[in-house]
Amino acid sequence: MKLPSLNTQILIGAFIGVLLGLLMGSLAPDSPGREAGMYASNLAGGLFIGLLKMVLVPLLFTSIVVGVANLQAHKQMHRVWVSTLVFFSISMAIAVLLALVATNIFQPGAGMHLDMFAHALQDFHAEKLTVGEFFTHFLLGLFQNPFSSLAQGNVLAVVIFALIVGIAIVVGGERYQNFLKLMQEAFDLIMMIVGWVMRLAPLGIMALLAKLVAAQEVGLLASMAEFMVLVVGITLVHGVIILPGMLYIVTRMSPWRFWQGARDALVTAFATSSSSATLPVTLRCTEQQLHVRREIAGFVVPLGATINMDGTALYEASAALFIANLVGVELNLVQQLIVFFMAMLASVGAPGIPSAGMVTMVMVLQSVGLPAEAIAILLPIDRLLDTIRTAVNVQGDMIGSLIVQEIVTSSEAKPVSG
Repeated sequence: MKLPSLNTQILIGAFIGVLLGLLMGSLAPDSPGREAGMYASNLAGGLFIGLLKMVLVPLLFTSIVVGVANLQAHKQMHRVWVSTLVFFSISMAIAVLLALVATNIFQPGAGMHLDMFAHALQDFHAEKLTVGEFFTHFLLGLFQNPFSSLAQGNVLAVVIFALIVGIAIVVGGERYQNFLKLMQEAFDLIMMIVGWVMRLAPLGIMALLAKLVAAQEVGLLASMAEFMVLVVGITLVHGVIILPGMLYIVTRMSPWRFWQGARDALVTAFATSSSSATLPVTLRCTEQQLHVRREIAGFVVPLGATINMDGTALYEASAALFIANLVGVELNLVQQLIVFFMAMLASVGAPGIPSAGMVTMVMVLQSVGLPAEAIAILLPIDRLLDTIRTAVNVQGDMIGSLIVQEIVTSSEAKPVSG
């Protein structure tokens, strides 16, 4: 009997996971069935995440080294750098602007009282981070001992070191071609292991979604419904209309064609809430199903998983205005512009792990004088919203690689004048 395709298996797993989560959520908290279900979900989901994390750092390092070296060899490094950073900046700016406009229009939280969340604030102590401290922490984090960064999974430092190694290979020329071949073989080896890990994706995603759905406290979520609906709506507008619209304008690829090729990565991002953990799947979809050249995908996608966080930037900007409404503070235009830039900066500094935006959210709030402790209000719903914004983060990385490839290909096709 022939098994369904991996795409179909993942969709079936996601559907079963939601049903199992609803079933477990309906059971008493201390019932044997619920405890057994949560234990099995933790075990299977943790195994899948652990396997993805196992291949993450070597995949990240080898893909960027090979990608940079190949781009330099094709004399396209400058164009790819510029195109990538311009696209990331534009898409993130649009996301934050959309969030600010929509939140100003619908005013979630207006008229509510912070006292209703006093229980959430009692035991919560946020780490206070000034803008200067955030800059210092962010910049110092770029340059670390490469071996400790590789061992500790410091993604941003690994990206920087891989970029430097890739450029050094090009500058060294023929002397380092053997090392480049070694990196290429290592990358191919890791991608083969990724293929093995992906065979467990249907089970892992089923377990993760079952746990996510079962753990939600419906009564608490109901009190935040207005804000949740707004954030989900803004995120979907950005992910369903704006990003696919940018893709179609530049490449003429239809949204349906893109979603077919990107489906595995988007479902994995939704289930894991981690663009870093999803990176192996994202690279696989981008290269094999969306047919982006390896040297471009190997550069744009890992870099995007580190600094391109449209969904996170959008969420942090909207959440800052929401908290301002709750505490009765009206932010003027200048303060909202500060939120605009700080949300972009904070999202760049946020690691691609579940709920990482909650850490950098403190900087966004304090930049306009809002109490950092107020992020406790968002804790009960953050994990659920994180699933959607992570999917949009990953979507932006894949669309960025397609757009960059189109720009580079168009420049290569232009006849040389003279």
